[in-house]
Amino acid sequence: MPASFGFLSSYPPTQCGLATFTAALQTEVVTAGHETGVVRVLERPDSRVGAPVVQHMVHDEPGAVVTAAAALNRFDVVVVQHEYGIYDGRDGDSVVQVLERLTVPSIVVLHTVLIEPSQHQRHVLEAVARCASALVTMTTTARQRLIDHYDVDESKVVVIPHGASDARRARTPSPDGHGPLILTWGLLGPGKGIERVIDALPSLRDLVPMPHYLVMGETHPRVVERDGEAYRNWLIARAGRLGVRDMVTFRAGYLDVPSLGSLAATADVVVLPYDSREQVTSGVLIEAVTARRPVIATAFAHAVELLGAGAGLVVDHDDPDAMGAAIRQVLCEPAQAASMAHCAAVLAPDLLWSAVAARYRALADDLVSADAAAVA
Repeated sequence: MPASFGFLSSYPPTQCGLATFTAALQTEVVTAGHETGVVRVLERPDSRVGAPVVQHMVHDEPGAVVTAAAALNRFDVVVVQHEYGIYDGRDGDSVVQVLERLTVPSIVVLHTVLIEPSQHQRHVLEAVARCASALVTMTTTARQRLIDHYDVDESKVVVIPHGASDARRARTPSPDGHGPLILTWGLLGPGKGIERVIDALPSLRDLVPMPHYLVMGETHPRVVERDGEAYRNWLIARAGRLGVRDMVTFRAGYLDVPSLGSLAATADVVVLPYDSREQVTSGVLIEAVTARRPVIATAFAHAVELLGAGAGLVVDHDDPDAMGAAIRQVLCEPAQAASMAHCAAVLAPDLLWSAVAARYRALADDLVSADAAAVA
């Protein structure tokens, strides 16, 4: 009988990368015939409990750690999403207490591996690593960073890429009668680097037809709680000062997977202008590549690794001239854009959720078998 999977993570309707990741992986595991259940991590109580959610783990709720672990121990293997920001406690250290109470094998998926963590962040990640049966990083860069900078058992670390929906489809024209479409999507907030592209737009105004930059996505809920729409409004004002307000559209809203695939198919180039140089995982990057669209990204770790095969261009941070030149190159050199799309098509099959989930299932089977052998 196939192993049953428990998941510990944020989960829809929460809007964040870990929630989306878990929902996609859980769906593929169910499709393959496995029983699943999700312990959903929340900052405040929510009355919505229903399949596949079997338990809530709410911040500051007495007994939350114990009840979460008990729910997860009903499954054969547990998949835990790790990010410092989603769990209760200092640097999310309550996740360690859950892991310590598990009596079944656990796979911990590391979404962030910092080169220079604080002392407590290092302590938390190393404690997570000691408790886990296996550690998953989504890039070889992250795996090497983990081994080089943390006290972990190297034999536990496995590389499985971030998954993406199968959004491959025929190229469709840009919407709304615009010229070439430059697209960025995802939850909005400081650090996304949207200003880098806005700063590059004046250098592209001479192109005929003139390109248009679409920024698609809601502001991150935590940013809204702290700052409202200050970042979005600052970007709009910046575009106005630079005289390119007519070249930019900000469209708030959440897109489901089919709608996102349709939107990506209209893009002439997808731009990921993120501020971080350390980012080792980007679901948006994977989605853009599997949609077979040319990609331009700042030199964050995941982009450098994935786009090196030719699926996109990497530009330096804080260099609007380089950003503008890269966009111009993709828009004005059809052969270059076609070559990027071809390279992306070669990478795509191994990045689809069906392929990624198969690797998690194989890892889980190995862990469950090893656990059974140890008990026998």
